[in-house]
Amino acid sequence: MHRRPSALASCAGGILARFTFTRYLMASVIALCADMLLFLALLKAGAPPAAAGFAGYAGGLLLHWMISIRFVFVPSEQATHGQRIGFVVSAVIGLALTTGLISGLTGAGLAPALAKLIAIPVSFLAVYAIRKYGVFSAA
Repeated sequence: MHRRPSALASCAGGILARFTFTRYLMASVIALCADMLLFLALLKAGAPPAAAGFAGYAGGLLLHWMISIRFVFVPSEQATHGQRIGFVVSAVIGLALTTGLISGLTGAGLAPALAKLIAIPVSFLAVYAIRKYGVFSAA
């Protein structure tokens, strides 16, 4: 006999779904810390701002993937091959936005760290939307 989920289970699932953005934000803050540390270290070592932005974003991306598949979108099941590809595609879009903004803004005379700070929310919101409504939409 097929059993319907209890009202409590449905309510708990709804509450957890509402916190997807919160979990994503927390994962992003952790990954951003790694990203910024690598970015600033590479700048201090003499790397060009766009290259430092690329490397920082890539390092933060790897950390974000590990957190996202465990705690944000699919905590109880294995990530699919399609989700991995979608995650990488969304990351490339975020990377292009970040690198392009850093390059353009530093070329216009803005300090590299300020350019990176401007690029962060643009990339964050774009990539979150792609992942939530595309890559992990069934989660």
